[in-house]
Amino acid sequence: MEIYWYFLNIVREVEYMDTKILLENGTNELEVLEFKLDGNAYGINVAKIREIINYQEVTPVPNAHPSIEGIFMPRDTMITAIDLKNCLQRGSSTPGGLFIITNFNKLDIAFHVDSVVGIHRVSWKDIIKPDSTVSSAEEGISTGIIKLDGRLIIILDFEKIMTDINPETGLKMAEIDELGERERNDVPILIAEDSPLLNKLIVDSLHKAGYSNLIHTENGQQAYDVIRECKNEGTLKEHVQCVITDIEMPIMDGHRLTKLIKEDNETKDIPVVIFSSLVNEEMKRKGVALGADAQLSKPEIGNLVRVVDELVL
Repeated sequence: MEIYWYFLNIVREVEYMDTKILLENGTNELEVLEFKLDGNAYGINVAKIREIINYQEVTPVPNAHPSIEGIFMPRDTMITAIDLKNCLQRGSSTPGGLFIITNFNKLDIAFHVDSVVGIHRVSWKDIIKPDSTVSSAEEGISTGIIKLDGRLIIILDFEKIMTDINPETGLKMAEIDELGERERNDVPILIAEDSPLLNKLIVDSLHKAGYSNLIHTENGQQAYDVIRECKNEGTLKEHVQCVITDIEMPIMDGHRLTKLIKEDNETKDIPVVIFSSLVNEEMKRKGVALGADAQLSKPEIGNLVRVVDELVL
């Protein structure tokens, strides 16, 4: 199958630039692929992308969700194709354009888009939270906005899109029920997760698993501010004995947070659990290099509790 060569050329252009900082871990930067739908600019973290290919004919799936175009089999691997226009309430896609094949939450999913513009290196500090500048259809599935060259690039929440289509791809809350009755404990755990829904689900899951002393924050910066405040007050052990962090977060990402914790002699022994949809082999290597004590993909909420048990009890 032909790879979309324009995308590869863009990658070469990025590599030609001085991007050595991206090869380091914990720099609080990411690469965003900009793509177009109906003339509007959207973005996706390059770390989620497996490849980009020209549109292929798909086989419709009977009784499927309206946003599922069908399935196809590149290299003998069955992949579900998602009509991103339908997800954004912009009608339905027609044959043509491109498939962005992604990998997150241990799933390979193809998203149908019109075209690809390029790759931009940005800092998480420069990504702003969605507000009234995005449409109502995009507001619920947008994680951030980039202002670049006078235009807005809306970063979509592809995990939320997939969970809306198929809830089974999200957190498997039944795994918590399978843990049975557990004693309450007050081990203090700090959580960094920017998605309000996932933040609440993680907190609810840990509460159900017996953990009652939780501090939840919206990004790595807020979590690190809590740690610094506790250090200054001499109350670190009383308030933070474990950190659970997402990777993709505005202001400060989870890799940067992990790096700051593990490079500080006062905090390096605090267990850090990376809990993210981006935990693949490449990301695991980065997490290990940063000193993360455990790394789990987001659907594994039951395993998250078991790992926390092992680290703090």
